Amino acid sequence: MPWPTHRPRRLRDSKVIRDLVRETKLSPDDLIYPIFVVSGKNHKIPINTLPGQARLSPDEAAKLAVEYRNLGGRAVLLFGIPDYKDEVGSSGADPLGPVPLAINAIKEAAPDLIVVTDVCLCEYTSHGHCGLVENNRVKNDPSLAHLAEQALTHVRAGADIVAPSDMMDGRVGAIRQVLDKAGYEDRPIMAYSVKYASSFYGPFREAADSAPSFGDRRGYQMDPANRLEARLEVELDLAEGADIIMVKPAGPYLDIVREVRNLIDRPLAAYQVSGEMAMLKAAAAVGALDFKAAALESLLGIKRAGADLILTYLAPEVLPWLGK
Repeated sequence: MPWPTHRPRRLRDSKVIRDLVRETKLSPDDLIYPIFVVSGKNHKIPINTLPGQARLSPDEAAKLAVEYRNLGGRAVLLFGIPDYKDEVGSSGADPLGPVPLAINAIKEAAPDLIVVTDVCLCEYTSHGHCGLVENNRVKNDPSLAHLAEQALTHVRAGADIVAPSDMMDGRVGAIRQVLDKAGYEDRPIMAYSVKYASSFYGPFREAADSAPSFGDRRGYQMDPANRLEARLEVELDLAEGADIIMVKPAGPYLDIVREVRNLIDRPLAAYQVSGEMAMLKAAAAVGALDFKAAALESLLGIKRAGADLILTYLAPEVLPWLGK
């Protein structure tokens, strides 16, 4: 029936009614908080390009994890910045490296907090690429064993979920095979299946000290112009044993988040990356927008597009606002 029989404004008349009929809701269960860890003790080194974030030693990461859990947080994602780097990223599989030690410390301090670990070589290689390099080319197949070894090291230290972000073909299958053989068939893999070669990663590269020393990552990360290719990447990773699929970045790729949501019936994650967070902070700093409202709206848009999980640096700030 035409207006005035149907009046959509009836269901917008008060906050109580709006809350009652709201289609999409954010929950603490939706958020995963990325943390950068370094070796040593009592280290809390601010990251200039990521306001409010810091590189933390394992003891400081454990303190932050407890604070985050007390806010209602459920999961964190660890990135490691090692003491040494080499051509093959061997420090990534060091059981005494910053990530394994941070896993131990966090699990002791907040045992019910889910610890996800990023699995990649870029932070650990002297050249900064996500795979092994020969003649200035990133080699796919030789990289797989190193990635799988790193994942196994993290799981042995107590990681609940491993998240390969390197974008080497076949790495999910290689990791799954190694974990299963070692008796960790119950540990999930959250695959960065749809990871674009994005300009929005800029602040992260300072945070993780992972900028490539030559060239770029367009030879293995996805072309931002491609949509159908995302379906292929997802299908391949699922076939290799991925348990959770991720799209990265989130905000500029909400069409891709929806595309993948329509394709799969598995949990879907989306990463609100460093550049997205930095833009919100910068705009709020000059009074161009209300930070709280914009932050919540940005996350709500990612959830509405179809993400079950959102990786975001805003998690500790947002948690106190949820449900209010």
